[in-house]
Amino acid sequence: MSWLEVVIEIAREHAEGLSDALMEAGALSVSVEDADEGTDAEKPLFGEPGMTPSEAAWDHSRVVALTDEDADQAAIVLDAATAIGLKEAPGFTTRAVADADWVRLTQSQFEPIHIGKNIWVVPSWHEAPDPDALILEVDPGLAFGTGSHPTTRLCMEWLEAHFESDASASGKSVLDYGCGSGILAMVAKKLGAADVTGVDIDEQAIESARLNAERNRCTIDFYVPDDFVASTHGSERFDIVVANILSSPLKLMAPMLSGRVAPGGFLTLSGVLARQAEEVAAAYAPFIKLGVWAEQDGWVALHGQLGTETAPPPRTTGA
Repeated sequence: MSWLEVVIEIAREHAEGLSDALMEAGALSVSVEDADEGTDAEKPLFGEPGMTPSEAAWDHSRVVALTDEDADQAAIVLDAATAIGLKEAPGFTTRAVADADWVRLTQSQFEPIHIGKNIWVVPSWHEAPDPDALILEVDPGLAFGTGSHPTTRLCMEWLEAHFESDASASGKSVLDYGCGSGILAMVAKKLGAADVTGVDIDEQAIESARLNAERNRCTIDFYVPDDFVASTHGSERFDIVVANILSSPLKLMAPMLSGRVAPGGFLTLSGVLARQAEEVAAAYAPFIKLGVWAEQDGWVALHGQLGTETAPPPRTTGA
């Protein structure tokens, strides 16, 4: 079978509505791109960890709809434009899409990811580049966390550095709050943590995390928050608490997350932009002193130890 892509450049306020309407009108799939991609006007669009961007559109958006070659592309565009109240159908171009093995094409876009000193995140269809490394077999899916986002990488690198520098870390307990795919929980387990627990508000994420843990032969308990509170872990305090979520929820959860840290234990937070670091640290100041451990691409990881008056020092260059 052959396909044609319909390419429409349109203003931000119409991009998402037109995308939905094109699907209703007969498009097989639709994506929205930055029409200024590759130019000085390009604007990166990132969702906060655990969430998609609130609006998948740019000031100058390009909507790309996949259609059957034999479909009436003009009619599809006209129907979609009418459905969202445009006075006239926008102009469009078409481009042929060569027949392909879509499974192989999709898989080729996800390569193994090297993180920190010795961690590799490897899709199931790839061989591990270094069989002696800490290998996590994680396929891209619906749950947040494959190691590609700076916030996930920061947390993984913090865990690796902490377990490397503190011989007593092995055998301790870890809570991954907002666990997504379970990748941080699995890193902690493979580094030597004895009791690892993951919590997420999304039941689909919990299911994904459980499958990933099983695939990686990691014994980890995963819960949605209500089940966590009702479980045997419900009143537990942990030696390490890591949360890679969003700055606003992190601030609201300061009393709860701080209260989950055992005396002398560590709290590590990410999902925080560098400009948000001070306000997030301020929310935790009544409970635990946090400082910036490291920064990547404008995102930071904050960390602190319960029972100390000052935050641990930041990561040294090259660590």
